[in-house]
Amino acid sequence: MKKIIPLLTVILLLMTSAHAAWFGDDDKPKTTTAQDHKTYTLKLAETWPSNFPIFGDATKKFKQLAEAMSNGRLKIRIDSKNKHKSALGIFDFVKSGQYDLGHSGSYYWKGKDINTLFFTSMPFDMTATEQHAWFEYGGGQELMDKVYAKHGIKSIIGGNTGNQMGGWFKKEINTIEDLKGLKMRIPGFAGEIMAAVGAKPTNIPAGELYTALDRGTIDALEWVGPSLDLRMGFHKVAPIITQAGMSQAVSYNFSLI
Repeated sequence: MKKIIPLLTVILLLMTSAHAAWFGDDDKPKTTTAQDHKTYTLKLAETWPSNFPIFGDATKKFKQLAEAMSNGRLKIRIDSKNKHKSALGIFDFVKSGQYDLGHSGSYYWKGKDINTLFFTSMPFDMTATEQHAWFEYGGGQELMDKVYAKHGIKSIIGGNTGNQMGGWFKKEINTIEDLKGLKMRIPGFAGEIMAAVGAKPTNIPAGELYTALDRGTIDALEWVGPSLDLRMGFHKVAPIITQAGMSQAVSYNFSLI
């Protein structure tokens, strides 16, 4: 927790004292010093490739808001998967201090701490509205704080996808037998459910999904839904989509500090 306190202090002081930096008690502009204009730069690692739609837009918006609310004194440098080369390594980046911030989904580090699964998504879980209410008013954020505290990390909500689809398939799925031996990209606890019925789940980063599907590395995949999936071209290779998915009634991404 030692690294969290100074980071949060910098962020909160810069973003909540912007008014005080320019105005005195009588709301008249005051003289500023060099110290008042000191800037801070935080490095953010994201799971997504460069210019990735929707998810990548969220980190860009976060950067814009942080810089605007701090009068330009808080800078955010975003490194995509193309830069740091480890799409699923965000947890370790932030925990080790290599990066100050991260943006990803907690089911990507199930092997680090299985309790983090509950915060991104669980099969047959809450809707986006329900889960957000849980975070804000039902003790969800406090529980998440407790889980991440032992790793020296603070996790906060960083956007959600809403209800997700069941997946894109190259062939029709009509019975449980059709799932046996099916190589499918599906992370988290949902992957364990698919394994229990005979499928072969795997986890592949977003930027590699189309290639894996096209080359036959996987036979099917679960990603988000038409708004994002159509931009990624999955329908060109696997034209059959199932809806709605049991795996994620909602999928939350998180900003790690």
